[in-house]
Amino acid sequence: MAEIIVPVEDQDQIAELFGQMDGNISKICRQFSVTVIDRSEGIKIIGEEENVRNAEASLRALLGMTGKGQPISEQTVRYVTSMAADGALGELEELKGDGICVTASGKILRPRTVGQKRYIDAIKDNTIVLGIGPAGTGKTYLAVAMAVKAFREHKIRKIILTRPAVEAGEKLGFLPGDLQDKVDPYLRPLYDALFDMFGSENFARYMEKGIIEVAPLAYMRGRTLDEAFIILDEAQNTTSEQIKMFLTRLGNESRMVITGDITQIDLPDTKRSGLVEAVKVLKGIDDISIHRFTEKDVVRHRLVQDIIRAYEKYNEGRTRNHG
Repeated sequence: MAEIIVPVEDQDQIAELFGQMDGNISKICRQFSVTVIDRSEGIKIIGEEENVRNAEASLRALLGMTGKGQPISEQTVRYVTSMAADGALGELEELKGDGICVTASGKILRPRTVGQKRYIDAIKDNTIVLGIGPAGTGKTYLAVAMAVKAFREHKIRKIILTRPAVEAGEKLGFLPGDLQDKVDPYLRPLYDALFDMFGSENFARYMEKGIIEVAPLAYMRGRTLDEAFIILDEAQNTTSEQIKMFLTRLGNESRMVITGDITQIDLPDTKRSGLVEAVKVLKGIDDISIHRFTEKDVVRHRLVQDIIRAYEKYNEGRTRNHG
């Protein structure tokens, strides 16, 4: 058995680190099979030597976050301990730095995983970025945040968000109401992200002025989009023709982000996903980046991560049996 004491000067840090009902510390104890005790001189860790080292590294990383005013959530603890278990805590240094932008409520939005940080960097450094990964990784939300940042810095004049309305086959005429009523169900996640960034009043004003445009993919045809930040969401549900049409809308001084989850394709079996094809076609082209998220980047409820992992395991088994 080994034991070590991690010194902590600020008692407020200990309260935040331990969490409500000691929930955060309980997760660390379970993850590494250690005992953690709050002592006057610091936090004492008892357990097998390797487990104690991993728990110590996790605690030090989390303490560093509290010292910079970053809140410690259940997701943060889960992520840090998984990085410690993989010996990858050094990568957390990438998360240091300024936030992306400030939301309407005054919250500073920051990437919460290394994968998210690399996605943000890819958007900064490339004209076109494909963000591919499972649900809950922040693909769309972070892309909207980067669009808002570019708009506030006067790098673009317009934000355009679009996604395919697969369930209606891009033919929305049979739905009740005007065009906005017809497409709202498909575009609601994009509206929600914009509400968070701009607030409802600014969002409504920018929509009225045409600065923000939210529309189904079918309405992008025939346009050239200059000085715009354009986001195509749920791109796994585009056809090859649709995604090619979208990519060729790129105009001067514009940027594009294409997001999707290739494990959740809703197209008919006879249709091939345009996103899957685009990843192969665009690979290696300068100024186009393809970023892949993993289940470690999931920032929703922990069960989302568990569900994704379970489906991956299930599909791997089916593939082996089929083979």
